[in-house]
Amino acid sequence: MTSLWLANRGNRAIPANPMVDADRSADVAVVGAGITGLITAVLLARAGKDVLVLEAQFPGAGATGNTTAKISLLQGTKMSKIVGKHGVDRATQYLEGNREGQEWLTQHCEAHGISVQREDAYTYAQSENGLSSVREELTACKSVGLDVTWVDEASDEAGVPFPFAGGVRLPDQAQFDPMPLLDSLIIELDERGGRLAQGVRVQKVSSKGDGLVLSVRTNDGAEFDTHAKQCVLATGIPILDRGGFFARLQPNRSYCMAYRVPGDITRGMYISADSPTRSVRYAPTAEGDRLLVGGAGHPVGHRKSPASSVQELDAWAKQHYPGAMQTNYWSAQDYTPIDELPYVGPILPGNDKIFVATGFDKWGMTNGTAAALALSSRILGGRMDWAEAFASWSPHELSGIPKAMQLNLEVGLYLARGWITPATRIGDRTPDEGGVVSGPPWDLEARSVVDGVEYRVSPVCPHLGGIVNWNDADESWECPLHGSRFAPDGTLLEGPATRNLTAAQ
Repeated sequence: MTSLWLANRGNRAIPANPMVDADRSADVAVVGAGITGLITAVLLARAGKDVLVLEAQFPGAGATGNTTAKISLLQGTKMSKIVGKHGVDRATQYLEGNREGQEWLTQHCEAHGISVQREDAYTYAQSENGLSSVREELTACKSVGLDVTWVDEASDEAGVPFPFAGGVRLPDQAQFDPMPLLDSLIIELDERGGRLAQGVRVQKVSSKGDGLVLSVRTNDGAEFDTHAKQCVLATGIPILDRGGFFARLQPNRSYCMAYRVPGDITRGMYISADSPTRSVRYAPTAEGDRLLVGGAGHPVGHRKSPASSVQELDAWAKQHYPGAMQTNYWSAQDYTPIDELPYVGPILPGNDKIFVATGFDKWGMTNGTAAALALSSRILGGRMDWAEAFASWSPHELSGIPKAMQLNLEVGLYLARGWITPATRIGDRTPDEGGVVSGPPWDLEARSVVDGVEYRVSPVCPHLGGIVNWNDADESWECPLHGSRFAPDGTLLEGPATRNLTAAQ
């Protein structure tokens, strides 16, 4: 399972890379080498800060290397949700942050010769049932000043091969391959004296005097401390429980496939407002354009068989693009905030040592860049006028309390179900592909078979004790509580957990 962006990039093995003593301190430690972390690091390095980036795997291993990479200000039905919860003024601030992120990104790509395709973006209804939400998005976008228009089902613009009942169009948006961007940022970071350490997982951050101590573990098992004055957690979801962000976000997994298609491929960037979600764009490659089709999303660990939804998505693509041949398949994890707005700023109110950036809700290209602009500005003593809409702590979160209560009630139910359900199947020790089995309740075991190899690990997530579920589409273990993911052998793939699943007893 490799994304189109990460394919053909040579050896991506995680290096052991233990760091020498001289490298173990910095003005600012940035945790995570995705789009947010690397842009933040470069902006701080440009201002003369000594910056150290710590990446548990390799640059782009998370959402950035597995995104659909749309650089769009039309974001599904996002704007109508924000206007509905927070009003036009706050939604306008959100838009301004995203616009500034979009402009920074496209200008950087132009200056560095990175290919960007300018295309129109569409939020559309697949049937009449979705038209009301799409029209609400049209009204909301106009209220904040976006130059959107309505596209009818019968218009020439709607000449797409899939069901299109009507939609919103925003011209002159952008799409790209995000990996050359990361490459350019890594080069500039190095030129400006910054450092990138790969295969280094941060497990704890604590205060010491006027600074911070980051406890890290390298890929070869070495453990040591890194010291910094300030720290930015750009890890998708914060790896520290301070601030309770794990309880203020819903982790969602979605899937994408690339196809070789005979004949013309749809231009423009499309995303449906009604379910099941369908996301469509094209991508230039050295072997010709590829069709990208995404969707089949679900809360992490909550779907019994994600593979069935992925198969349905694949069938949809082949139905509407006859002769399509799949070349790549991948998935990504995104985090939906309880009040629709991202969390960018101090991990706790008044804390100017540790900062977070999360809650981009599948629109990380513009939101992640905006977060980097806001964080670097704050660390350097400035501020962005629109940053209030991205605040990590703000009264506007009150609008998200009902959703937070619902999500955390579900967390409690999944915690109880995870421990109780296997106990009702005592003696069932042979899951067909992957699953949690039980002897007595204290003897739970997660078993999976991948490519003929059987794996046995403890099913207890090291974050808060949830029982993991098997994802048959990704062949991975997922915690239904807060979205931690693990390989079949228990190796941690993404947090908020910071440790692997332990071996089965």
